[in-house]
Amino acid sequence: MQQHSHGASGHHRASDHDHGADDAMPAVDLQIPDSELSPSDLGRRGFLRRAGLLGATAAAGSVLGGALPAAADDRRERGEDERGGRYRWLAGGHHIHTQYSPDAMYRVADQVQHASAYGLDWMVITDHGSVTHAKIGVEKVNPDIVKARSIFKDETLVFQGLEWNIPAAEHGTVFVHPGSNEVAVLKEFENGFDGVVKSATANNLENERLALKGLDFLATSITSGRIDDAMFFANHPARKGLDSPHEIRGWRDQQPTIALGMEGAPGHQAAGIKKPFGGGSGRGFYDNKQGAESFKKYLPESYVTYGGFDWMTSTVGGLWDSLLAEGKPWWITANSDSHTIYLDDSVRGGAGSTAEFEANGRYLDPVHGASGPQNSNGDFWPGYYSKTHVGSRRFAYAAVMEGLRAGRVYVDHGGLVGGLDVSVRRLGDRGRGTPLGGVRNAKRGEQLELVIAIDPATLPNWAQFVPKLNRVDVIKGSIVGASTDRDSFKAPDTKVVLQKDVAGAIGQIVVTYDLGVVDQPFYVRVRGTDGNRSAAGLTGPGVDPKGPAADVFGDADPWVDLWFYTNPIFVLPNR
Repeated sequence: MQQHSHGASGHHRASDHDHGADDAMPAVDLQIPDSELSPSDLGRRGFLRRAGLLGATAAAGSVLGGALPAAADDRRERGEDERGGRYRWLAGGHHIHTQYSPDAMYRVADQVQHASAYGLDWMVITDHGSVTHAKIGVEKVNPDIVKARSIFKDETLVFQGLEWNIPAAEHGTVFVHPGSNEVAVLKEFENGFDGVVKSATANNLENERLALKGLDFLATSITSGRIDDAMFFANHPARKGLDSPHEIRGWRDQQPTIALGMEGAPGHQAAGIKKPFGGGSGRGFYDNKQGAESFKKYLPESYVTYGGFDWMTSTVGGLWDSLLAEGKPWWITANSDSHTIYLDDSVRGGAGSTAEFEANGRYLDPVHGASGPQNSNGDFWPGYYSKTHVGSRRFAYAAVMEGLRAGRVYVDHGGLVGGLDVSVRRLGDRGRGTPLGGVRNAKRGEQLELVIAIDPATLPNWAQFVPKLNRVDVIKGSIVGASTDRDSFKAPDTKVVLQKDVAGAIGQIVVTYDLGVVDQPFYVRVRGTDGNRSAAGLTGPGVDPKGPAADVFGDADPWVDLWFYTNPIFVLPNR
C-alpha cells in the first residue's frame, strides 16, 4: 500500500489488458445450457451453484444475475467529459420539497435556482404523498417543473417525483424520466399505492404486499412504454425503525432494476445545531425511539446518526453490509430533504393554513424579509451541504439514471473532497479498472489492487472554510450468498482493512490497497473523514477501530464532522 501525488491524467488511460466489468460471464447466463460451456465456465457455474449464488437459490437482483438494462436514450445531452475521463461526475439530490408539500413552503424556482447556484447538476422534486397531493398536487407542480427545465436546461436537470409513503414502512423517493406521461404515471402510482392515500401505513403483510405491487406498477409502466424509466430509493430508513430488513430485501428482490438503494445520509443536517444557534434536535431530525410499528430487533443505537450518516450505512458489518454480502447491489445516496432553510427569513404567503393548502394543493408563494433568520429550521438548500455524485456518461436525464442504477456513486458532506475516483484493477496495471458499482470478473490467479484517487478540496465550502481530508478507510467483506434469515442485519466477515492517514498530503492523493490473489467473492467500499470525531464502531474495534461517532442530540454541528462514502465494487473469481 502506498500514497503519493501526481497528475490526474494518469488514471484515465485505457488498457488493452484490463477488461474489468465489461468481461462476459457465460457461467451466470442461465440461458446458456451446461453442455455449451467451456470446462472453465462449467467449473465456475458449479462453484456458484454450490455456494448458493446461482439458480433457484440465488437472491434476486444479485451481482451474479447479469447486467441491468440501460436507461432510455436522451437526445438533449452534453458531450463527454472534457477532461478526457470516462465519466462526468454530476452532483445531485433526489429528495427536495416545495410549496406543494404540506410541511414546506418554497417555490420550485427557489429550489432549482439555489440547487444550481450550490453546484447541483441534477435534482428531483419530491413533494409528500398525501390525499391532496394525489388529487391535485402532482398535476399543479408539473408546469413549474417544466418551466424550470427550460430555464436551467444547460445547468441543472430537474426530475419530477414524489415522496412515497411506503405501505407498512417509511418514506421513499419515486421519480421518473421526463416525458408526456410523467404526471399520469405518478398520479396513478400515488392514488393506487401510497400508504397514506390508501390508509395502508400499518405494519402488516397485506400492506407490505401493496408496496411490492407499487414497484410492479412502475416496472409495467416502463415495459408498456408509458415512461422511459423509474427509480425508487428509501429515505431516512432507520429514522423510525419502520423499514425492516425483510422489507428492504423484498423491495430489492421484487424489482431490482427499480428499487435501487437508500439514503446513506439523511437530510435535515442543520437540525442538531446547539441552541440558541440552532434548533437543538437530532442531526437529520433523528429524534425517535422504538414505536408500535417499529422493527422490534432494532436497538436504541439505530435511531441516531453517526457522523451525519444513517445507522444502516455507518455501521461496518451492519445492515447495508448484510445486503452487499449477499451480492445485492443496494446503493447509498445523500440528500438535503429541503423543507425550511436554516437562517432563512421566509414565511409562507397568505394564511399559510392547512385549509388553504388542502383547497389549493399548495401554499401561496413565500414572503421574504417578513421575519428574522429562523435558526430553528433544520435544512440546508440543495447542494449547500450534501451531494450525491453520479458517474454519468453525459449530461442527460437518462445518463444520470443509468449512473445511479449502475451504482457509480459517492456521497460527501460539506465539500470534503474535490473529486474522487475509485477502481479495482490488476496489480500494477495502469488501466481504468472496474469503477464504483461494478463487478470485477477476476481471472484464475489474478492479483488485484484497489486504487483510490482523491482530488482534495481547494476552495472554501459554504461555511467558508476549506475542508481537510484526514483519513481514508477501506472496508472489505465476503460475498456469501443469500441469507436464510430475511431479517438479518449483520455481515460478520466485513471489517475495516485499512485506515490511511492522509493529513498534510499535497496535491492529488492516491491510496492503493493490495487485494491479493482472488479465490473467493468479495466486495470493497471506501469512506473518508476530516478526523474531527471518531469512535470504535458498534460492531467492535476489531471490526471498525475508528469509525464515525454517534451524533450528540442537541449539539451536533455538521460542519465539524465531515465524511464521504462510496458505493462498493464487487469482485468475483473465475473458477
